Amino acid sequence: MSEDTEIEMVDISWEQFHKDCRALVKKLIKVGNFKKMVAVTRGGLFPAGVIAREMEIRDIDTICIASYDEYSQGKLTLVKPSMIEGDGEGVLFVDDLVDTGRTIEFIKQKYPKAHIATVYAKEHGKHLVDTYVSMMDCWVLFPWEGCMQPATPMIKNGRK
Repeated sequence: MSEDTEIEMVDISWEQFHKDCRALVKKLIKVGNFKKMVAVTRGGLFPAGVIAREMEIRDIDTICIASYDEYSQGKLTLVKPSMIEGDGEGVLFVDDLVDTGRTIEFIKQKYPKAHIATVYAKEHGKHLVDTYVSMMDCWVLFPWEGCMQPATPMIKNGRK
């Protein structure tokens, strides 16, 4: 997809995102008492901060998986593995959104007993997550993306 292609999208404000994260916490509290959390970077860092605070989780790790640029999903690349050992039992993995589910499938393969939560879910991948808040059927523009449309990271444009 090029930058000129018209795509349907929903613009999530910081306020709405925070409300949705807290709604996810309400669901997660009913599920279990998680002592460890893994944020799926980069998008999972944002909900992980809210969830960690509200659930008083201090043991937080990351798993760095790249598959998206600002417009589309490409090849899945493990940039940094999680330091979590074992099958993931008692561990909460958090991401912002499940779309195709490829990232979640990768995590489930390595940590089959982990609980996976996303703030938003798309139809194709929603069955792969254990807990989510809202269904989205379009491109989600998150508040940390900074513009009213998907934006190329500044470093790719040669700006510093």
